[in-house]
Amino acid sequence: MSDSRNELDLLRAELETLYQVSRVLSHSLNFKQTLDGVLNALHEGVGLDRGMVSLIDAATGELQVSLVYGVSDTVTEEVSYLPGEGVVGTILKTGNSIMVDCIMDEPRFLSRMGIYNPQGAFVGVPIRIGRKVVGVLAAQPAAGMAHKLDEYRHFLEMVSNLIGQSVRLSQEVAQEKQELAEERDGLRRTVRAQYGFDNIIGHTQAMRRIFEQVRLVAKWNTTVLIRGETGTGKELIANAIHYNSPRARGSFVKLNCAALPETLLESELFGHEKGAFTGAVAQRKGRFEQAEGGTVFLDEIGEISASFQAKLLRVLQEGELERVGGTKTIKVDVRVVAATHRDLENEVERGRFREDLYYRLNVMPLTLPPLRERMEDIPDIARFLVEKVSNQQGRTLGLTEAAMRVLMHHDWPGNVRELENCLERASVMTEGDTIDRDAILLTGIDEKISASRGPVQNVDLDDPHLDERERVIAALEQAGWVQAKAARLLDMTPRQIAYRIQTLNIKVKQI
Repeated sequence: MSDSRNELDLLRAELETLYQVSRVLSHSLNFKQTLDGVLNALHEGVGLDRGMVSLIDAATGELQVSLVYGVSDTVTEEVSYLPGEGVVGTILKTGNSIMVDCIMDEPRFLSRMGIYNPQGAFVGVPIRIGRKVVGVLAAQPAAGMAHKLDEYRHFLEMVSNLIGQSVRLSQEVAQEKQELAEERDGLRRTVRAQYGFDNIIGHTQAMRRIFEQVRLVAKWNTTVLIRGETGTGKELIANAIHYNSPRARGSFVKLNCAALPETLLESELFGHEKGAFTGAVAQRKGRFEQAEGGTVFLDEIGEISASFQAKLLRVLQEGELERVGGTKTIKVDVRVVAATHRDLENEVERGRFREDLYYRLNVMPLTLPPLRERMEDIPDIARFLVEKVSNQQGRTLGLTEAAMRVLMHHDWPGNVRELENCLERASVMTEGDTIDRDAILLTGIDEKISASRGPVQNVDLDDPHLDERERVIAALEQAGWVQAKAARLLDMTPRQIAYRIQTLNIKVKQI
């Protein structure tokens, strides 16, 4: 009767311990902490002491002791086993459990850690993921329990199955974390390349000066005001400043101030509390809070109202705000990059823009030149935009010299944005793989020829691919728009070239 009662008590203890082990394994993703809890449950529940978990090191293939319960970390430091080495290595190699009545009588026992009672028993079982052995679970039964070794072996095999599932989950989580980290790093590299200085096209002196200013200002938290006409690339410069700054790991949050009325603008930037206004069904963080540790880009800053200017000034000066409908002051750590096409000095003089806000924004001004002042950049910009359109449309596109010449002599009041729009429209009207002069003119661009525009290109006047109109224009360009000299280049008389200019509808501005 006594033996039956003892067996029943052990069975109950094992069931309770299995329950505790399953709870521990489902409680935390901290694997070492979880294993410690499992080994503690084995000690407290069924008296298995010196519980040890060893797992394969993926880098070396060796069995690395991960944790021993009730022993200081120094004891298990750098303890490992090769497959087949000692009792633990044998379990790893064969995949079979090993039970020993007295470990000092087992010749394969290495006592490498020196933690087990040499007179005591020992049980070790494999930890599997599917059919693959990935580790070993071992423990020493309490004194006088050697006759229960087979029972302990069976029990530890059930525990090791639970540990195996936890190891698999841990590995999957680690793999996912690694993949996410690699994807994150890849995206960061892509973003840095996309918004890097090398990807901003411009070789003129004015643009080189802008690049140097951006490189310098990106290092610091200084407020930057980007100025320039619409379509000059202010947002591209703002991106370059953020992604090449120490705040690049933080968020880059954009808002066009001209796109929203004042009431919505305040809610967008500062956020609102639940019930602050009709439709505010939940608390919402604003753009400044979303950009914590990063950068806020406020485009068209010159469009905000006088009352909102005072609220924005507080954020710039004090780094704090209040949500709409709230009373709590919220501190924010953001860098502000603003942009405008307006003449803010004139707006200040007319009382439309606060002078104190102007000085707070204008700490580091960057003025982007309009496209008409850097015509030498048009060929590179045009080729870049044509490649961009080509990728979007899934085909290869090129640009003829005649088409480029038309682009070089246009005023581009809409700047780069207008140029991109023109090339996209021209590509739609191009059936082949080359955008020609006629496709450009079909977009509504007027052909304007002037001696003051663009570099002189030494075109081969005998090139058979040039049509008559292109040949006459090329000769005029090379002759500095002196018709008599161009006529000599073409072996014509001045009257003949004048006739060609008229019949070919070549528009020549007077110099």
